[in-house]
Amino acid sequence: MAPSADPSLPPATRPIPVWDLPIRLFHWAVVGSVVFNVYAGKTGGLWQMDWHLLVGYAVLTLILFRLAWGFVGGRHARFSGFVRGPQVIRAYLRGEWSGPGHNPLGALSVLAMLATLGLLAASGLFANDDIFTEGPLAGLVGKTWSNRLSIVHDWAGNTLFVLIGAHLAAVVYYRLRGEDLVTPMITGVKRVADGKSPPPPFSIPWWRAPLILAIAAGIVAGIVKL
Repeated sequence: MAPSADPSLPPATRPIPVWDLPIRLFHWAVVGSVVFNVYAGKTGGLWQMDWHLLVGYAVLTLILFRLAWGFVGGRHARFSGFVRGPQVIRAYLRGEWSGPGHNPLGALSVLAMLATLGLLAASGLFANDDIFTEGPLAGLVGKTWSNRLSIVHDWAGNTLFVLIGAHLAAVVYYRLRGEDLVTPMITGVKRVADGKSPPPPFSIPWWRAPLILAIAAGIVAGIVKL
């Protein structure tokens, strides 16, 4: 009979690919964009607000890319790979679910973050600060609606702060439980318990991501020039 595993030793793990490169680049590009735009928006100088608008266009481009990549990207990037129904969420809360990608509750956080970022970037196209800066489409809707959408823009920004706080709290919580969520988003590789056999990643043509990003950038450029 084979000897049982020593309970005093950590369980054996092995590395598996989880996050593809486009997802990792998207994640950190959004982080950098949000940090910069918070600084630029709070500082409020002329050049800062010019860059605030440009970075907002970049965020809108990234959101369009992420939405498309959610259908044609890697296994764990696809919405079909991590968005689950209420039964699976309840199973996760009971500790009856495990997987290498987003957990069912984390999937809701991803959707909320994408929706809030999208609303923030889209409303910024119409917003104004009542001083010297307005979005490129503010003139299409008039001052009254521009003011209303400026309120939506501020509300979306405050909501984003709450979601970011919840996200950071989740990262710390899982780290205290022994699960590192940050390193896999840098390396793309996550360690799972030995013996688990998650499905292999999809083979995605390398050119698909830059093509989608270029199309998203073209769409945003066309919108801005309306």
